[in-house]
Amino acid sequence: MNVRRTAAALAASAVLSALAAPAASADTAAPSSSPAPKPPSGLHGTKDPSYDGVWRQSIALLAQDTAGVTPAAEAVDWLTGQQCSSGAFAAYRADAGAECDAKTPVDSNATAVAVQALAALGGHTGEVRKAVGWLKSVQNEDGGWGYLPGTPSDTNSTSVVVGALAAAGEKPGATRADGKSPYDALAELQLGCDADAGDRGAYAFQPDKKGRLLANADATVAGVLAGHGKGLAVTPAAGDGGEGGGAPEPLECGSGADAGRTPEEAASGAAAYLTGLLEKDGHLTSLAPGADEPVPDHSNTAEAVIALVAAGRPEAAEAPLAWLEKNSAEWAADNPAGLGTLVLAAHAAGGDPRSFGGTDLVKELNATGPEPESVPAAGADASEEGEKSGSGDVSVLWWILGAGVLAGLVAGAVLMLTAGRRKRS
Repeated sequence: MNVRRTAAALAASAVLSALAAPAASADTAAPSSSPAPKPPSGLHGTKDPSYDGVWRQSIALLAQDTAGVTPAAEAVDWLTGQQCSSGAFAAYRADAGAECDAKTPVDSNATAVAVQALAALGGHTGEVRKAVGWLKSVQNEDGGWGYLPGTPSDTNSTSVVVGALAAAGEKPGATRADGKSPYDALAELQLGCDADAGDRGAYAFQPDKKGRLLANADATVAGVLAGHGKGLAVTPAAGDGGEGGGAPEPLECGSGADAGRTPEEAASGAAAYLTGLLEKDGHLTSLAPGADEPVPDHSNTAEAVIALVAAGRPEAAEAPLAWLEKNSAEWAADNPAGLGTLVLAAHAAGGDPRSFGGTDLVKELNATGPEPESVPAAGADASEEGEKSGSGDVSVLWWILGAGVLAGLVAGAVLMLTAGRRKRS
């Protein structure tokens, strides 16, 4: 679900050049004709944040939270300070103290991922409610969202908003515009029974200029997550596949099958298509602008792991996770969005992000930003830390009780001795 890459392509044709381009992919540098602004101290990463500041900060904070790390207050304050009074977020605002106006390029992706992070951290109910309110106000009539308000719905943007709604405690299926929900919009973007058998279940980013739906791996990952009502923070127990096991079910075709499909059935069909792609060499690929050959797509492969676990198919995530362990070190180095996505993938698959192909992802992620307020000890998660703390408290209690009993015995012995002396006298 490379929302940064696909959204950048959309915005390039949808808005005036006077507006800042949307966020670039975590592994794709965005062009800039002016000197890169110096990142503020609270922001994770040192590269130009113009196109991905809010995205990478949100992913970093979300990943730290899943790893039991308490982020630096400075880092959280930076993110909340990026929010406009309307509740929306832009990819990055260099002057967060200035009021947002009609020319501020706020977008659904930055807003939705910020909601996912702030909802997970807790204590930001006001910011989350305002952001969700803004997202609802820009929902398209088909039930979906485009990257920028007023642009046509796309699978990736709709998915990240569905994840935000779920994280905020909303019901995505009940969030409607003109009577249509996000799942109505997604149904129009999925290749169904009239597509080639090998493409059925896949999602398109958007219809092409001729109205055709072309299978897109990024969009398909997004569709799987949305169909199961999940954001990027997925735990192994959160899959919707019941017992989990077995291959995802391809789309069933027959009379009226496309019209009567549930979101979960649609997501299972997308997961089946995605699994087929991954069986080839264990990872997804993408074609960079101007390139002749596709290259491995680390970000989307990591998000595919998360999506497959959300679909209740953790066994299908094993091969791509193993590929990432062997091949992601160079890509993720000093890359907070990349490191954060790997942490989320390892967490979802039940792996150890502190020992990921010989790399401590959590340590490397923490090093890209301000020092966290607290970090669990190596080999311990947040619950284990709590247990250790609780065990210490219990030990102290038993020591106090033991001391009290001992004091009582001593006092009793003294009384008995005194009484005996009185009798003898």
